[in-house]
Amino acid sequence: MVSYPVTFRAAEIKDLPGVLELIGPFVVARQLLPRTREELQKLFEHGFVADCDQQLVAFCAIEIYSAKLAEIQCLAVAPSQQNRGIGKSLVERCILRARQEGVCELMAITASENVFQQCGFDYSLPDQKRALFIRLDDR
Repeated sequence: MVSYPVTFRAAEIKDLPGVLELIGPFVVARQLLPRTREELQKLFEHGFVADCDQQLVAFCAIEIYSAKLAEIQCLAVAPSQQNRGIGKSLVERCILRARQEGVCELMAITASENVFQQCGFDYSLPDQKRALFIRLDDR
């Protein structure tokens, strides 16, 4: 398999169909939450994509809740492009964007914790509260 160079850039509206196609299998596998076109488009304000051989192969974004807190959302890398550092590069871009926006804390809810740990994430902040969850739907 030929390994083409990867380019990273800010997400644009023209990327919406490609991002929807990219995340579809991850939603079906319940690795990502389902999102409407409108919800996904809103994430593009602070979103990034990776292109390889003129194909969109990855997406990641942050949603800023307040000056204190933001969340990395929707990290998806095409299976054929995984294990190339693309996800990590997108997470690093999201961290930089959060810093530029003055966010104090950035969180990620993920099943792919290795990528996030490589970027400095941990299960809790030192001497801080831990996040707890409860499932409210019937899935």
